[in-house]
Amino acid sequence: MSADRATRLESDVAERGLDALLVTNLVNVRWLCGFTGSNAAVIVGAGDASRRVFITDFRYLTQATDQVGDAWEHRIAPDLLAQAAQDLGDGPLRVGFDDTHITVKQHARLVELVGDGIELVPAGGAVEALRAVKDADEIAKIRAAAKVADDAFTEVILDGGIVGRTERDVALDLEVAMRRRGAESVSFPPIIAAGAHGALPHAEPRDVAIPANTLVVVDWGAQLNGYASDCTRTVATGDLDPRDIEVYELVLRAQEAALEAVRPGPTGREVDAVAREIIDGAGHAEHFGHGLGHGVGMEVHEGPRLSKLGDTALTAGHVVTVEPGVYLPGAVGVRIEDLVAVTETGADVLNGLPKSLTFVS
Repeated sequence: MSADRATRLESDVAERGLDALLVTNLVNVRWLCGFTGSNAAVIVGAGDASRRVFITDFRYLTQATDQVGDAWEHRIAPDLLAQAAQDLGDGPLRVGFDDTHITVKQHARLVELVGDGIELVPAGGAVEALRAVKDADEIAKIRAAAKVADDAFTEVILDGGIVGRTERDVALDLEVAMRRRGAESVSFPPIIAAGAHGALPHAEPRDVAIPANTLVVVDWGAQLNGYASDCTRTVATGDLDPRDIEVYELVLRAQEAALEAVRPGPTGREVDAVAREIIDGAGHAEHFGHGLGHGVGMEVHEGPRLSKLGDTALTAGHVVTVEPGVYLPGAVGVRIEDLVAVTETGADVLNGLPKSLTFVS
């Protein structure tokens, strides 16, 4: 699998007119070669005859042997950049580097190390662009992470009940429930936000008891086998103000319409507009200020973007969230989010929880 990914990158490196690419971001390193340690870099050359060099330090000698295949030349060195410069040689070469992750200080040092024969070319986003299109194995891993999150939600929220418990306590239980099911971590700190607190899209759980007769926004995800999930449900804790029911039904209608629009071809901006037109038409344009969604993979926020700025056309293999929301300051918030894989003909929802308004005790 990692060999196929490296092959894809080698072709991209050649198309960019580069002789090699130095990859220093650890998520990108893991995607390329499977290494999960905390210190590594790789060099990937251009075209069919290129070299693949993996570099880490002595702490990971055994781990690298176990995780990184024979298609990669292995290097153990105390200084990754110095070793990379040594492997690149004297040139003349055009070498890409990740200008979105490498610091100014690291870049200055790399310039000194490689010397005059090597031209360093900004190439940030090269690996991320490839990562955005998932293969079947990656989609299966994201689906498995979503299942862990779904099951934890069922245990903690639907079966356990939340009225009278603090937001923070429920968030902690949700995290523990995911970890007990195998998650190595959460995708992000869970959001539990009741009543007016739900009007904050990125609310932090408080040591405040969740009351009856309100809406509660629950946004959570699991990190499993290197891949993230992301889901939001808004549940009711009893009788609701008719306004809150109206807002919920509006968001659900916008979310389902946007899901129908997810398929190969439209840009993120066009899918975003489907949900936004419905919410704007109901008089809530100023209450839906964030984008409709984002890519999810090894990181919980990746490309492509579903937003007013999303100019990437969706293609089979993209995995995105569809999460419209309406937030009434000082009153209530509603967000409904599904995790969706773009298929050849449409979309496949990866999480399995119902979206009809659910009442919990």
